[in-house]
Amino acid sequence: MPRARSDSAPHGRGSARCRLAASLTKLLIVRDEHGYSSAELPLYFEWHGKSPSSGPLLLLVHGGGSTIESNWGRLIPALESSRRMLAVELQGHGRTGSGDRAASFEGSADGVAALLEELSVGPVDVLGFSNGGQVGMQLAIRHPRAVRRLIVASAPFRRDGMVDGFWDGLAGATYADFPEPYREADRAVSGDPAHAERMFRLDRELMLTGFADWPDSLVASITAPTLVVAADRDVVRTEHAVLLASCIPNARLLIVPGNHGDYLGELVAAAGDPGPLRRALPFLVAFLDQPEIATQS
Repeated sequence: MPRARSDSAPHGRGSARCRLAASLTKLLIVRDEHGYSSAELPLYFEWHGKSPSSGPLLLLVHGGGSTIESNWGRLIPALESSRRMLAVELQGHGRTGSGDRAASFEGSADGVAALLEELSVGPVDVLGFSNGGQVGMQLAIRHPRAVRRLIVASAPFRRDGMVDGFWDGLAGATYADFPEPYREADRAVSGDPAHAERMFRLDRELMLTGFADWPDSLVASITAPTLVVAADRDVVRTEHAVLLASCIPNARLLIVPGNHGDYLGELVAAAGDPGPLRRALPFLVAFLDQPEIATQS
């Protein structure tokens, strides 16, 4: 569950707190339909944006410690007039229960694939951020027919892809270190004060014990057109994003100025500043809207 680096904050600490509080109250995105999958661990989902006939569906997969609102509360309104979107909440996040099994990127991908099949949608475009980017890659690897285009945002595929100090910091982290805006965002939708702590522990163990290096050959098996995105002050090393893009056949690479998620409007990373999302979004949309290249049979 990578989080933004402290040296990337654009404002003073007091000002940032005020902006975060204001942002949280504004994350009241309007959903037109919502529900749960019928799986053993039901996944919560929401529909947003234009009618189903408006073009390829965009699947939004949040990062660790997040809800739909905290991760996508600014991006969804920016796209809802032009694109149909399906946002999910993964195991232990927001309105989805914690379950009785450890979380895994593979298991989450399978759960999302089952949801897509249940809803009779696909192939879909996928935008996955951080842990959600790892889920997006596993979805494209394990269920290639489900994915039309893939955006992997600030996600590693090897442990050495993280900046110095990340793993030691995560190993030493306690729930007391979990930013209050994420706790508030989770409580606002789960209605359970203990849910956020379970989410923190689930995500922490997922990264510390459930994430081992993925072979280059595994990510090379991704066949969907892919855009790899990272920021120049991300917790994922820029050179790691370059390596990931080089491993995925014909993948494109986008490095933006910013931190871990501000360019997607993520709650804590953006700290209420709409600028990074406004500057990055045209590049993401342009990739998704590229015409399909006909292949010879």
